[in-house]
Amino acid sequence: MGVCMAIFKLPDDFLLGTVTSSVQIEGGDTGNTWYQWAKDGHIVDNSSPFTACDHWNKVEEDTRILKSLHVQTHRMSLEWSRLEPAPGQFSAAALQHYREEIQRLLDENIEPLVTLHHFSEPVWFQEAGGWQREGNAQYFIAYVRYVVENLGDLVCEWVTFNEPNVYTLFGYEIGSFPPGIRNLRISRQVKAELIKTHVHLYTLIHQIRRDRQFPGRTRVGAAMHLRVFDGLTFFGKMVARLADHIFNELCLAGMTTGRLKFPLPGWPSSHKKGRYADFLGINYYTRNIVEFAWDPRLYFYRWLNDKSLDKSDLGWDIYPQGIYRVCKKYYSRYKLPIYITENGISDKHDNRRPDYLVRHLAWLAKAVSAGIKVERYYHWTLMDNFEWLEGETAKFGLYHCNFRTQERTARKSAELFRAVCMTKEFTAEIGG
Repeated sequence: MGVCMAIFKLPDDFLLGTVTSSVQIEGGDTGNTWYQWAKDGHIVDNSSPFTACDHWNKVEEDTRILKSLHVQTHRMSLEWSRLEPAPGQFSAAALQHYREEIQRLLDENIEPLVTLHHFSEPVWFQEAGGWQREGNAQYFIAYVRYVVENLGDLVCEWVTFNEPNVYTLFGYEIGSFPPGIRNLRISRQVKAELIKTHVHLYTLIHQIRRDRQFPGRTRVGAAMHLRVFDGLTFFGKMVARLADHIFNELCLAGMTTGRLKFPLPGWPSSHKKGRYADFLGINYYTRNIVEFAWDPRLYFYRWLNDKSLDKSDLGWDIYPQGIYRVCKKYYSRYKLPIYITENGISDKHDNRRPDYLVRHLAWLAKAVSAGIKVERYYHWTLMDNFEWLEGETAKFGLYHCNFRTQERTARKSAELFRAVCMTKEFTAEIGG
């Protein structure tokens, strides 16, 4: 396969899986914010999540693909706009669809990890003011209560929010994601609101599953996009620490301990601090080198590429050591089990993905050997999908998806991942 021979062995109880997002694969839904965002012309190739992978109608086929990969777990999300198409009006049909989808996973001994908010929201929620309007969090809390009460007998483990730092940066600060707001004050306000909502939901989900005596161990957390920020000069290193604080630390500390750190509104927070995560969900893709810049439009720093590193199709540096660095840093701080809730590469021709996959898993094996409690790895993603602003142009899938015919075709990286899932190791024989 042409991958580097990074031989590794993972523990037998280490779980390997894939991850998908509802609006990015399901297709057919017009009630979500990303359908409207695409309709308004914000996607580079003018594609739409209305097409995506037609997963809503292909659950059975896609579950067979998961089974063929020998994954032990799969992270999926629920589409809020399908389950609650109007405020307070829940869809029994959508709920039954998700019950059947999750039951299919369980029937194949694939443990579900279910995400409740993965960037997408009902249009009606946005029209009601979204997260920036005081009191609107109650809409999301009521939705989560409905979901957990009705799916909690099947699902033990939950992700409340996917990448709240990315969601607020692009949705409320840069304005390239819906709702398209460019306001630093509102961005900080929404970030604090998401943290407070997560804290509430952590207790609520545990309470519901305990009161209903649902089986299995309840685990609740968030999936944080964590990047390594490095600087080359003295000023660059200072800026890297600032970027790390703003992008990584604010949401991670909030979603883990309930603490609102400066400069979030409510700092210093007066509510009771504690532990509001049962695992650390880490989405890791790349490292950024940053340097000081005078232009305030660049937030006083600029991005640099490391010329010594290979790049993804999106131009992201391939830096496998970073996955070890973030695991070591945050396990040392929080002592919580780590799930790598996303890791992957945009690679249309699948020339770099096998090596990318092997080297990141090798660094995780090293982390485990060093006493860092990394328990799971979820590869982004199962098949090419609607990749947000990149539409259908960014190819992250182990499987190629022909969006016109909806045919799924395994790439060579899928064969490699299957072998690793079966044996929990990478050997010269697999690489050959």
